[in-house]
Amino acid sequence: HLPSMRTPTAMIVGLVLCPCGLLLTLTGTLAPNWRQVSLIPSQPIDLVLEQGIWDICREQQSSHDRHCGQADELGYFKQVPLRVAQGMMPTSLVLTLLGLVVAALGVRCWQEEPQYLLAGVAGLVLLLSGLLSLVPASWYTHELWTLPAPAGSTLVVGYSLVLSYLGSCLEILGGLTLALSFHHCCKEH
Repeated sequence: HLPSMRTPTAMIVGLVLCPCGLLLTLTGTLAPNWRQVSLIPSQPIDLVLEQGIWDICREQQSSHDRHCGQADELGYFKQVPLRVAQGMMPTSLVLTLLGLVVAALGVRCWQEEPQYLLAGVAGLVLLLSGLLSLVPASWYTHELWTLPAPAGSTLVVGYSLVLSYLGSCLEILGGLTLALSFHHCCKEH
């Protein structure tokens, strides 16, 4: 049979979802807003603390006066879910980059045929990277209301946590679609 020049749809889907997932996870990892603490007793009513996995920012919403690098007086960063996130989120980002490089080599649109085995391996790496960022995001969400916060304050999920979730899911879906390339390896052998 004649080799087809078309890149399989599953590979294209994987190569679209995974970089999107990487951008969302990167933003979620770096932006200090996994949780918002507001309505803190004996503080201005419009004061919001934004807590991420690396930094705590304090913002007066009326004046948009924002200061990051706030002191961690309650031991927020000492908590296990945060330490796990600090280790797993960057690891996930590195794995995603590695997976995308391998995927690019495997999918190679300039070749007659994609390298299915390479694309499949990339899919597994990307699937793993998605799981590596999903675990800390899920654990943090589960512990959101038990992590140290000023007594009597209101806690809500921050946008960084939502982006980390979405990014993880896109990487997992993209990884799964690329892993479908193994199907071709089995057919060939």
